[in-house]
Amino acid sequence: MLALATVGFAVNFWAWALLSPLGPRFKDSLELSSFQQSLLVAVPVVVGSLGRVPIGALTDRFGGRVMFPIVSAATIVPVLYLGLAGHSSLAALLVGGFFLGIGGTAFAVGVPFVNAWFPPARRGLAIGVFGAGMGGTAISALTTVKLVKAHSTSTPFLISAVALAVYALIAALLLRDAPGRTVPTEPLARRLGATLKLGITWQASALYAVAFGGYVAFSVYLPTYLRTGYGLTQADAANRMAGFVLLAVAMRPVGGWLSDRLGPARVVAATLSVVVAGAVVQSFTPGLAPVGTIAFLAMAAALGAGSGATFALVALLTPAGKVGSVTGVVGAAGGLGGFLPPLVMGSLYGEYGTYAAGLALLAVVAAAALAYTLIGVRAAEGERKQRTGRPRGHRTARTTA
Repeated sequence: MLALATVGFAVNFWAWALLSPLGPRFKDSLELSSFQQSLLVAVPVVVGSLGRVPIGALTDRFGGRVMFPIVSAATIVPVLYLGLAGHSSLAALLVGGFFLGIGGTAFAVGVPFVNAWFPPARRGLAIGVFGAGMGGTAISALTTVKLVKAHSTSTPFLISAVALAVYALIAALLLRDAPGRTVPTEPLARRLGATLKLGITWQASALYAVAFGGYVAFSVYLPTYLRTGYGLTQADAANRMAGFVLLAVAMRPVGGWLSDRLGPARVVAATLSVVVAGAVVQSFTPGLAPVGTIAFLAMAAALGAGSGATFALVALLTPAGKVGSVTGVVGAAGGLGGFLPPLVMGSLYGEYGTYAAGLALLAVVAAAALAYTLIGVRAAEGERKQRTGRPRGHRTARTTA
């Protein structure tokens, strides 16, 4: 079930990220401004983020067995639209990108689905493994531009649509929800209201907005940044972005695994420290070889591990039956955290001709999140340990949420 969920997450994220590698191409062909290009790649992010709130709550109620095929099948429609007819103008791309955001809601389906299959002491690693499905953005980065050059603009969209259709069918046939899964009976609005009253909802949202938001921002804007700031070709920039994504993806399970052993707050604090240092270094726009590359790869590793650790925190502190709802809100915060930076970076570059201020702002935000983790989040984690009377990592025979 974990493998099936991870594949589904990757396929949907592949579709969700189709516009990002083509951003520079559309900028040239449609004569877009820096802000318009940033808006183009950011729209799927914000829709996919906000959509996680109701999708997460619906997954609590109906389960991943129902929701994974629905989300995957629904994503096919905007993918086909963009590939066949929706790439001729900025307005058409924005409309298609809006509905392409459906693919980004798959995250809010997978976390509660996977969480219910594992005991508490193993959920950090399990959700980290599932989170590696965000590597679907690397598939897009590595293949989209090449397929367009070799065939046509429609080709990567058509291939992605086929992959979504195949997965939707497999999921409908093979996915099973965990035995004994807690099914809430309250109305959706009441459950969402209760979710917003939980401290973990806001704590994890703040951290995920920085950790996953930073990952999303770089994954959608890095090709533009590298091409504009360093003069790289479109293909070279896309390949380097894929390397950033793959490292972040590989580190997400590591972040979950470390959280099971050391505690999520400690891992989050360490990763945020690395992000602060990397953003400060990169704000001076050093040469790519080797300083710039090291700074970006360090931030990639930290953002991936930090994302995994944040959801280990969610698994640790969220009551049973509310994991999907909390995941939806936290996932939305993470996606929104990735929506704003590309717009800010594009605006600042258009105004000042440099990305230094944007990266300095990232360092400030990460530093604030680090302080919050050390002061507030670690206290909440400590209170939970005192209530349960168990050290972190204690194993239990309980196998469902």
